[in-house]
Amino acid sequence: METLLDVENLWVKFPSRQGVFDAVRGVSFTLGRERLGIVGESGSGKSMTGRAILRLIRKPGIVEADHIKLDGVDLLTKTEKEMRAVRGQRISMVMQDPKFSLNPVMTIGSQIIEAYRLHNSASKADAYRKSLEMLEAVSINDPERVMRAYPHEMSGGMGQRIMIAMMLIPNPEILIADEPTSALDVSVQRQVLDIMDKLVKERGMGLIFISHDLNLVADFCDRVLIMYAGRVVEVCEADKLHDAKHPYTRGLLNSLPRLDQPSKRLEVLQRDPEWSQTPSVSGRI
Repeated sequence: METLLDVENLWVKFPSRQGVFDAVRGVSFTLGRERLGIVGESGSGKSMTGRAILRLIRKPGIVEADHIKLDGVDLLTKTEKEMRAVRGQRISMVMQDPKFSLNPVMTIGSQIIEAYRLHNSASKADAYRKSLEMLEAVSINDPERVMRAYPHEMSGGMGQRIMIAMMLIPNPEILIADEPTSALDVSVQRQVLDIMDKLVKERGMGLIFISHDLNLVADFCDRVLIMYAGRVVEVCEADKLHDAKHPYTRGLLNSLPRLDQPSKRLEVLQRDPEWSQTPSVSGRI
């Protein structure tokens, strides 16, 4: 498999009064033209890993790694100006809640056109046509009406589709989706996933899908990294996630309600201090 992204020994650190807090600890993985899931509890380091790849961790946060290579070029060696050409154009990130990502005082059309023209020398008319095509690609009916609307006029599902359209309009090589379906109901969730799946397959992109929903990741992704306390504790094929061996992964799976195996009381995850001390497992292909 062709490697698009190669992350080796990634650390994200934050100084505090009690000392340095390690939010991500020695994470290594590669990403090809596939759907890679990263799962774990809140605070496990999933989102920090995604943000660190794009160097979106601001001071006093510290990002260290042996390398973060995109098509063989180390992103850690790039200047901030050079990174602005990477963000959006080569690697895009869909945030968790579109309400906090879209500008509330600009129309949706203005924001999508701005995102397109930032990375392409196109006229406003060409950018408008491209924006309409992109909204249609994410299954939005009457895209011209949506272009004139403001973010507060859109539902959560519509807002998330608009964010996906905006992030994919520069045609990036990699899409990082940070819990893009967590605020959506199940039916809309499935529609958004189908849209992302179709676009990734058609464009031959790599997708990093960050989530806390193990069942969703097992159904949607190709490979899965399971994170605990900033480390990768297990790596497996997505369709074999329910056969995972690590006690943390087993504990997460056993704490989920199941229709085929109803129980009066769900298990409580029993944590072992050793889990946070063992070296991070490599997710390299």
